Amino acid sequence: MKAELGQTSRKLMEASRYKRILSRGSLATAILFLSGCNSALLDPKGAIGVQTKELIITALLLMLIVVIPVILMTVYFAYRYRDTNTDQEYAPDWSHSTKIELVVWTIPIIIIAILAVITWRSTHELEPSKPLESDVKPMTIEVVSLDWKWLFIYPDENIATVNYVAFPKDVPVTFRLTSDNIMNAFFIPRLGSQIYAMPGMVTKLNLIANHEGNFKGFASNYSGEGFSQMKFTASALTDRAAFLNWVQEVKSSPDRIEDWEQFRTLAEPSIAEPVTLFSSVPPFLFTDVVTQHPGSMNCLPENQG
Repeated sequence: MKAELGQTSRKLMEASRYKRILSRGSLATAILFLSGCNSALLDPKGAIGVQTKELIITALLLMLIVVIPVILMTVYFAYRYRDTNTDQEYAPDWSHSTKIELVVWTIPIIIIAILAVITWRSTHELEPSKPLESDVKPMTIEVVSLDWKWLFIYPDENIATVNYVAFPKDVPVTFRLTSDNIMNAFFIPRLGSQIYAMPGMVTKLNLIANHEGNFKGFASNYSGEGFSQMKFTASALTDRAAFLNWVQEVKSSPDRIEDWEQFRTLAEPSIAEPVTLFSSVPPFLFTDVVTQHPGSMNCLPENQG
């Protein structure tokens, strides 16, 4: 009698433990799904971001074609071949089924082929340096990764900002990026592609914002102590007139970068640097940042080379 009670107690404890595990797992799953409701990647505000979203969803749906049947069959097989099911034929020598082999090989091959085509096309269509097709003349913004902040230089306007970048919506923007010291990565999730910024090199990223608003940007590559606070705001302004008004506001700032020594002072490590506006910068500051490193690539501005 005691043995039966003890066995019953153990079963109840195990059942209670499984219930706790299931409830916690359900809670974690719910939190995971809810946390993705406002995912920046799934709420794009620019043409490149929209294409990236479509690529992510397409790849996910194709992979679910494999994942969902596997999950369902796992449950079905566990139920059908349970120990208490005596109706099924016992066939210990069974080892091959042509029908099963055709299914488990043909479907993955088709999915891999589809993914390969999509990858090839998207790799070319979403190439970061590829200019965007638009009737509007693009603007250029030079980006320098510093410890731990972002410097944005407007070569045509001869101004610069720290941790803030503005541009008109519906205007293609060509970002030319480099790093003052170590490799970093530049990412505005709602607008699209991530790209690396590397010392002694120049990378290009073409983006466009089709909606007005402020979008979060950050460094997506670990670069030391202040990495987690290396963030900036990207503002898509109403139109070119609003952008020109903002440029005049920056030009009225008392802060300037007048020479290389002042830039080196700015480049000193700092964390959570506030937004700073510079009313003027040296003409070839971006080029000087790139070519300070031995063996750096030729980096003349596009209108000079």
